Amino acid sequence: MATTADFRNGLCLEFNNDLYTIVEFQHVKPGKGGAFVRTRLKNLKTGKILAHTFNAGHKVNVTRVERRPYQFLYKDELGYHFMHLATFEQVSIEEHLLDAPEFLKEGQEVDIVFHADTETPLSCDLPPFVELEVTYTEPGVRGDTATNTLKAATLETGAVVNVPLFIDTGEKIKVDTRTKAYAERVK
Repeated sequence: MATTADFRNGLCLEFNNDLYTIVEFQHVKPGKGGAFVRTRLKNLKTGKILAHTFNAGHKVNVTRVERRPYQFLYKDELGYHFMHLATFEQVSIEEHLLDAPEFLKEGQEVDIVFHADTETPLSCDLPPFVELEVTYTEPGVRGDTATNTLKAATLETGAVVNVPLFIDTGEKIKVDTRTKAYAERVK
């Protein structure tokens, strides 16, 4: 058991018969009335964000989760298959547990979050940035650089992102997996 004084970003708790992690929180002590804590909670199963206010001193059940490093092997009809980097144990995960499966390529390292008590996978987090090769994009029009114009580019994983006009086929780019947008060209 923990109270609202123990809240911190990333803390996992059991709330409404589901597992949530604290995305952000704020202790508020108004001039009139009792103190309270505003939180934004992320559901570990669905990924939805919930805003909730707890009274100061409210007790919550804290659950233990573990982040483990895995390497992506392949995808088939059973799901996405990963291998633990230290024990070589393999695990299969369904697509809805991945935050950006379109940027996942073979051999890529990810962190899988497991519920420590039941050993069930809760989510799979890709690194914040991945480097991918552009397999197809239309050639840029010379002289059309006055505006911040973007064009569609197909990446080696099959994902399509918007890139600046100067990016050509065969170049490597860095993609932000959180916003699913182009970040920069890799040299």
